[in-house]
Amino acid sequence: MIEIIQQYWKSFLWTDGIQITGVAMTAWLLVASIAIGFVFAVPLSIARVSSNKFVCSPVWLFTYIFRGTPLYIQLLIIYSGIYSFDFIHNHQLLNDFFKEGLNCTILAFALNTSAYTTEIFAGAIRSIPYGEIEAAQAFGMSPWKKYSRIIIPSMLRRALPFYSNEVILMLHATTIAFTATVPDILKIAQDVNSATYATFDAFGIAAVLYACLAFILIGIFYKLEKRWLKFLKPSNH
Repeated sequence: MIEIIQQYWKSFLWTDGIQITGVAMTAWLLVASIAIGFVFAVPLSIARVSSNKFVCSPVWLFTYIFRGTPLYIQLLIIYSGIYSFDFIHNHQLLNDFFKEGLNCTILAFALNTSAYTTEIFAGAIRSIPYGEIEAAQAFGMSPWKKYSRIIIPSMLRRALPFYSNEVILMLHATTIAFTATVPDILKIAQDVNSATYATFDAFGIAAVLYACLAFILIGIFYKLEKRWLKFLKPSNH
């Protein structure tokens, strides 16, 4: 194992000399997909709890599709299926986007995590005591101020423990990125295994790296929960 680490440590961590690989690529996949999914999930979660069926039904359908089908199949459809359509090849921008495995992977991951995050945030909105909303209305807040100052901040705090699980699961889900030839940790481990036939060593290193990333994420969310969820704890007075 020491010889493999000495020879391939750069590839496992950040580059093979040509492109970003390993831990750096996995981290980029996670951060990009989580960030895009988060941006989409906030307004979608608000629409999801709407009493207007024309507003909430399309969001429900979106979350149902992406939560009801395997992420692996979603990635294959976006990476291989969509690119087979003629209209993709006839538009330069779409062709340039979908021919890149990294773009397709981030898109698939972002849509998937957006669906799960939307339901997490929607559940958090439903758990907000109605008294907080009534108080905002009593102060004469506009709908925009009510959501930006009361509902969304409270939603994000209450959803934090569940959202942390989604981030960890997305880290694990990045292991299928090799399907789109993205050189993440698992892809490097497979290449090392093919070159050395040291299966236990190659995938053992990958497992340790994933565990380290998960440990870092758990620590970050622990700090955030400790700070932002104090208001939910019983008072000592």
